[in-house]
Amino acid sequence: MADKLHHVAINVTDLNRAIEWYMHKTDCVLEYSDDTWALLGYENCKLALTIAKEHPPHVCFEVPGADAYGKLIEHRDGTKSCYIEDPDGNSVEMLEQIEDEDN
Repeated sequence: MADKLHHVAINVTDLNRAIEWYMHKTDCVLEYSDDTWALLGYENCKLALTIAKEHPPHVCFEVPGADAYGKLIEHRDGTKSCYIEDPDGNSVEMLEQIEDEDN
């Protein structure tokens, strides 16, 4: 079975403005937000809106055994992940597989 694409993260300059824009222009659910990032849920994936000084733009895969890619860091929401780079220097987040996620 293929890995699950969990989310794509893009940088924005004004988090509240970006949340409002995506909520108005697209059919999504605001799953989480704080001062540095927001997570919007869609039917098939999630979109993270991030502030550049806090988070790099990246793609995130949910994989079993994510610790094989590096030391996992625990996040505020209880998930654990690490960042790696692809051959072109793009940030890729490897998120430990989430057991009971509905999406």
